[in-house]
Parts: sequence; structure tokens; C-alpha cells
Amino acid sequence: MKLGCIQFKVATGDVEKNYARVNELVREAHAKGAELVVLPEMWNSSYALKKLDELAEPNGERAKKFLSELAKELGIHIVGGSVSTKKGDKFYNTMLVFNKDGEQVGEYDKAHLFRLMDEHLYLAAGSGQNNFKLGDLDAAGVICYDIRFPEWLRLHALNGAKVIFVSAQWPTPRIDHWKTLLQARAIENQCFIVAVNRTSHKPENFNGNSMVIEPWGEVLWTGDAEEELAIVDVDFDKVDEVRKKIPVYDDRRPELYQDILKN
Repeated sequence: MKLGCIQFKVATGDVEKNYARVNELVREAHAKGAELVVLPEMWNSSYALKKLDELAEPNGERAKKFLSELAKELGIHIVGGSVSTKKGDKFYNTMLVFNKDGEQVGEYDKAHLFRLMDEHLYLAAGSGQNNFKLGDLDAAGVICYDIRFPEWLRLHALNGAKVIFVSAQWPTPRIDHWKTLLQARAIENQCFIVAVNRTSHKPENFNGNSMVIEPWGEVLWTGDAEEELAIVDVDFDKVDEVRKKIPVYDDRRPELYQDILKN
């Protein structure tokens, strides 16, 4: 499958500019052969958290309509990063996923809120998992800070995911953590990791370095610090090959650590 990884300069608080840019970039990815496109975290509003009352989408309806129509028109799967949403009287950081027929197959509210960016002061945490199918592909999706919780990604892998998509706004000062954690998550779960980070306008400090990593931990592609649209060929059959060579899933002993995980 050809993946289109889109890292771009998300304009904080400028929803219309971001929608126009995503529309342009998804169409460009399709024109270059992408069969599946992945977007970064909070691409509609970015972290204008104090303006969520004004910017967050009621139930994510605008993003759902936009991504569904785009997926169906172009005939591509879209892992729609995440957008700021309002559900009832609470705000969420919500990932939306659509298959190539425009059908919504995934919706996930970020489970782990990042205190250093004050997410916990403005957003509510989700509690649902995010496994879904894109055609015959078993997949899952998480958001940014989630990757620091290996048990959360392992749960999605145990539920069948051969690829875990990560949408992020990961800052430059900790970009080495980003790279190391993503490789670790790929190796320990013996799955592909497709991670798309944002870039930024000054003085914001986000420098891309999006990554596609195969189950042995080999990095197939890394973005640079600027806007970039990469088309990456991925053979998902490699997951089964790796899992046969080192049968981690068969050799697990959950009875030894399931009580620890409950805590």
C-alpha cells in the first residue's frame, strides 16, 4: 500500500486556513499515488485551548463531513489525524478515520492528556480503544502522548492491529524521545508504526520528523523539519513474517503481569 504522510504547518486558531491546506495536501497525495493518507494531531485549530468554545467542532461534524466526502471522492482511506471537538459540555481531542468509500470506521478521544501543554485543564480524556479496519487491513490509531504508555499500544496490537497510526504535535525539545519511543513500539509489538507530526510557524517549536517504521524497527522514512508530503510504499505482509520469526505473542505469559497492568 502507498501511504501519504502529511506533515504541515498547522496555523494555531485559524480553522479556515487549516481546512484549505488539508484539502490541498490530501488531493496532492492522491495525485502522487497515495492509497491511504495520514494527518497530524489537532489540525483544525491546533492548541488554541483557551478558544475551544469558539473553535471546537460540535461532535466533529464538520471534519466528519469533510473527510468522508474527500475519501469517497478520491477513493482513498484517510486517517484524519485529530481535531478539537465538543461533545455535550466537554471538549476532546478526537481522531477520525474513514475508509475509501467515505464510511467512518474509527473515532477516538485521546486517552492520555499531556499536562505540560495544559490539556488536562481544557480537555476531557477518552476511555475507548481505537481498532478499525481499512479494507482488509487491521489497524489502530493513537494520539501523541499515548505512545509513552506501552501497555495502551500493546492492547491495540493484541486486538489485531498490524499497523498503529500516530498523529502528533510533538515538540522539538523532546524529538529524540519521539524517535526512540516510536521505534520501541514498532519492535515490541511487531507491527508498523506510521507517525505524523506537525511542523510550525515561529515561535512555536514543532519540527516534524514524522516516521514510518517497519516491524523490525527499521525506519523506512523520516521527515525533516519543514512541511513535507511523503509517499511511502509499505508491505504489511512483513508483519506476519516477523511474528513467525520471533513468536512474541505466543510466548507471552500474561498470568505473570496481568495483575500489575490492572493497577
